[in-house]
Amino acid sequence: MPTIHKKILLDEARNPVAVQIDYSDWLEIARRLGIEGKTGESAALERFEGVIALTENPIAFQERVRQEWR
Repeated sequence: MPTIHKKILLDEARNPVAVQIDYSDWLEIARRLGIEGKTGESAALERFEGVIALTENPIAFQERVRQEWR
């Protein structure tokens, strides 16, 4: 396996909390593990069509909820 250049991200107490890698390295890892589709491939959203039946216009709902915050 090729060398993966990584950065360890630390919190305020200098404890490791995450690892950051280059996107090109991630694509190679994902390809080898078979966990990602091809780049640029879009998700098939048709299976979600009609799953939620809205009872209110989404914009009207958003405006109503925002008024509650004021």
